[in-house]
Amino acid sequence: MKINFKSFFIILIGSLLVAIGTYFFLAPSHIAAGGISGAAIIINSIFPSMPIGALMMAMELVLFTTGILVIGPVFGGKTVFCSFSISGMILLLERLFPNIRPLSNDMLIQLIFGVLICGVGMAIVFNQNASTGGTDIIAKIINKYFKISIGRSILIADVTVTIAASITFGIDKGLYAILGVIANSTLIDNVIKSLNTYKQVAIISNAGEQIKDYIVDTLERSATIYYAKGAYNNNEREVITTVISNKQFLNLKEYIKNIDGKAFITVNEVNEVVGEGFADFI
Repeated sequence: MKINFKSFFIILIGSLLVAIGTYFFLAPSHIAAGGISGAAIIINSIFPSMPIGALMMAMELVLFTTGILVIGPVFGGKTVFCSFSISGMILLLERLFPNIRPLSNDMLIQLIFGVLICGVGMAIVFNQNASTGGTDIIAKIINKYFKISIGRSILIADVTVTIAASITFGIDKGLYAILGVIANSTLIDNVIKSLNTYKQVAIISNAGEQIKDYIVDTLERSATIYYAKGAYNNNEREVITTVISNKQFLNLKEYIKNIDGKAFITVNEVNEVVGEGFADFI
């Protein structure tokens, strides 16, 4: 099996964001906004001698084994890597910054920044067909078999943790935890959507050959050619269609502008592209 080192590097970045958001913002304020990290925060508040990172590692063992068996070895392997990366990073942060206190006295500020940082990190991980471990594995299983979005699946999976947070930390912090879970699930869905947004472009130009060469050779994307007849003068014209990233579209538009300022371009936003050169079938 070929190892995609780029994918693992991206997962590592997502893991770092989750670790930072959890340790510096959620944990010090006892905001258990769902997930294994939330459960670890609850247990740590009851038994302070038990490190959050070690608790997360222990609880993840059972769930990532389930992930390997139910979803597959690729997902399982990436999830193992991600979950232990997060736990290890939090253990390291606990050594570097022991007895961390809330950065702000405003719990809502702590919640917002914690959820923003963790949510972006989790979305990056999910977009690589992995999870951060724990209840996110349950969410991935729900997503696979019930076709519910990842964000909503996380919301379903984290209800138990938020209820436990209400019992352990009081109704106020429990409500903050529920707010955090809702915000987190919404953020994850939107970040994943933005990461998978592409432009579907149709081009009619007198410089068609140059544009095709630019798309294939410079942008390293394929294109489809078909012919259409104009309603005004009945002339048959070549239409070039391609699907490219937002950054590639800006480059393509600038290139076309320089060689044919009268070219006709239509653009549609595509929320998901599956196939060679894009996302894999999962």
